[in-house]
Amino acid sequence: MSTTPGKTLAGRRAQAARNDEVILEAARAVFLDDPKAPIAAVAERAGVGISALYRRYAGKEDLLRQLCHDGLRRYLAEAESALAEPDDWAAFTGFLAGVVDADVHSLTVHLAGTFTPTEEMGRDAMRASELATALFDRARASGRLRPDAVVQDLGLLLEACAAVRVPDSKRTGELRRRQLAVLLAGLSTVPGADPLPGPPPAAGEFDWRWRPRG
Repeated sequence: MSTTPGKTLAGRRAQAARNDEVILEAARAVFLDDPKAPIAAVAERAGVGISALYRRYAGKEDLLRQLCHDGLRRYLAEAESALAEPDDWAAFTGFLAGVVDADVHSLTVHLAGTFTPTEEMGRDAMRASELATALFDRARASGRLRPDAVVQDLGLLLEACAAVRVPDSKRTGELRRRQLAVLLAGLSTVPGADPLPGPPPAAGEFDWRWRPRG
């Protein structure tokens, strides 16, 4: 039986989508381990020819940009989903758990500064900040968030969780959830608790990481 042009085109598109997902999964693993790794290492891990990789991505910076933007989009999705939760504290903690489970912060922070961001990424980053602030404000309104915490503390909390990594991915997830619970306990209102030390992180204090490195 002959194959129609439409079916052939659909098959090629499906194969290209599969190849793209394999390439991105390989790139996540390679660049989280070593952001300076060559793009050839991604092709080798993905089991595809370097030409197949270059047909989809013009260079390493394009691939890094895609990975980071994917992480940013997942952050947005977790935040938007959490905003639909009617319980303010559950919305806040559920958002953080979703970001930690998806390992979003490893991608966005670990790869920051290794590429030139696009205007769309800038808009998405601003939206992410707005949504995180909305969830933080709701948590504060619930009365369960300690009054001396600031929204910038969330970035440090997520970095601390992302830093937990062992060879077994399932165990990594378990340990990150435990670390998150410990950190959330520290952010919770506790009568008589000592104030948080030092000046709090300021807005824009960590923006230097998004400037391309020379």
